[in-house]
Amino acid sequence: MQIDSRQLAAFDAVLREGSFDGAARALHVTPSAISQRIKGLEERMGRVLIQRASPCVATPAGQALQRHAQQVRLLEADALRPFGLGAPDAVLPLALAVNADSLATWFVPALAAVQAAGPVSFELHVEDQDHSALLLREGRVMAAVTAEPQAVQGCVVEPLGAMRYLAVASPAFMARHFARGVDAAALAAAPCNVFNAKDALQARFMRRLTRKQLAPPLHRVPGTHGFVHAAVQGLGWGMNPQVLVAGLLARGDLVELVPGQSLDVALYWQHWRVESQALRLLTGAVHAAAAAMLEQG
Repeated sequence: MQIDSRQLAAFDAVLREGSFDGAARALHVTPSAISQRIKGLEERMGRVLIQRASPCVATPAGQALQRHAQQVRLLEADALRPFGLGAPDAVLPLALAVNADSLATWFVPALAAVQAAGPVSFELHVEDQDHSALLLREGRVMAAVTAEPQAVQGCVVEPLGAMRYLAVASPAFMARHFARGVDAAALAAAPCNVFNAKDALQARFMRRLTRKQLAPPLHRVPGTHGFVHAAVQGLGWGMNPQVLVAGLLARGDLVELVPGQSLDVALYWQHWRVESQALRLLTGAVHAAAAAMLEQG
């Protein structure tokens, strides 16, 4: 069974833009035309492919087709490039997943290098490194920075290095909560900053030190730079990328809870197993940026 190319393009645009109206604007057609194409595609496939929500997302049945649609777009761009075909102002959208700390430190230079090589646009999904591979499985992104070393089906996995984290707090916080040392009792009572409900770094650090599962008071601070600022202001202690807090440690604005006790998180680059020039350029740029800032084994 062949898939109608206009229907597939409409399906891809709805998921990329998040709405039928947005897809209509992107494809320069009416919302009615988009609706008819999606209806025709769903009738042809025999199931609902798009969950009509805000934003629109693929149903479980539509996730495999979403991945196929993005791959077709990539391969078509590569095929047309040597002939100078396609709209002269066409921009190739690349959907990627990256954790917030990588985005705030080393990842953006890789995007800038790819942008310099040709017209692309990046759709970034910010997700915890322990969970970003799920977006690959769902077909929502074509590549991801992840902590998962096992390749997602249909993908290639490549090591990038490790992000080094330090447990830090303000000097006043240390004096108030850890005057007698950093032990299980003190850690269970001292307020702790976490990025969100998925952030397990602080728990991992406490287990390493105490061999216990502790449940201290928590502050959820969902922003990399806000997370650092929360530590400086004495809101709580937390695990922060070494590259972001090195200067603050040197100035004495922050101190380590246990000097010399860092936590390294190995990161991997997972991407589709597709022969695409854009994906090759992106992969090379990601490796170069990671080599410059991550810990290399």
